[in-house]
Amino acid sequence: MKNTKPILYMIFSVIAFSLMNTLVKYLNDFSAYQLLFFRSIGTLFFTIPLLIKAKVSMLGNNKKLLLLRGVAGVVSLTCFFQSLNYLALGTSVSLRYSSPIFAAIFAFLFLKEKIKPIQWFLFFVAFSGVLVIKGFGGDVNTVGLLFILMSAISLGLIFVLIRKMGNTEHPLVIVNYFMVMAFTFGGLMSINIWKSPNPEEWLLLLSLGVFGYVGQLYLTKAFQSDETIVIAPLKYLEVVFMIAIGAMWFGEIYNLWTLLGVVMIMIGLIYNVYLKKNQR
Repeated sequence: MKNTKPILYMIFSVIAFSLMNTLVKYLNDFSAYQLLFFRSIGTLFFTIPLLIKAKVSMLGNNKKLLLLRGVAGVVSLTCFFQSLNYLALGTSVSLRYSSPIFAAIFAFLFLKEKIKPIQWFLFFVAFSGVLVIKGFGGDVNTVGLLFILMSAISLGLIFVLIRKMGNTEHPLVIVNYFMVMAFTFGGLMSINIWKSPNPEEWLLLLSLGVFGYVGQLYLTKAFQSDETIVIAPLKYLEVVFMIAIGAMWFGEIYNLWTLLGVVMIMIGLIYNVYLKKNQR
């Protein structure tokens, strides 16, 4: 049962983030900065009172790592929101979750986590899936591709930073740092392009933070509980959810090349979970 909790944490995180991503796509009339701003408000509504109740210092212990995690989070989320203006929902999420490739590389370089040659080959297969989507998966916008790859690289760095901090930081502190920085950046960048929401949009925008809070909290718990290379590939469940939602709700069409690329990405990364568990 020891290894079950991190997996369940990641599944809860995936469901919450899938709901958030769907709303972001639905609210694409708003700028990425305004979406980032509302995403942070809803989450701060939870994190600040909970930190006060738990009597946990909001400043944390590893301030440099916390700040770096916050910057990486703002870059990753902003680039992801921007990419949805250019790419289909399922395609954007699929490409973003090339992030475990970058997470594994960062973990190899900075955390000295071992990676077998077969695992490097599987990472190559997964990244080849990205190239298949770009080369054959219909009209994949280059600007959108650059945004989503920047998001993926930043997300990979986040995974490793959280793992580096381990249990020395309360999960709420890590999330709170990110959200305070997102609130500040998103708010400042939205000043000149602010769009006033109607009552329904207010509710949907604020719910971004609720789903984001749940997703971020359980993501943090998962990476604090097990090795990066074991937990990161489970994020690929979100790809399946997003393709289904994109097709059924937004009428997005995915050709066979796109689906092949997605399958290559998922096989390459998920099989790493199997290999890593066999090492134990």
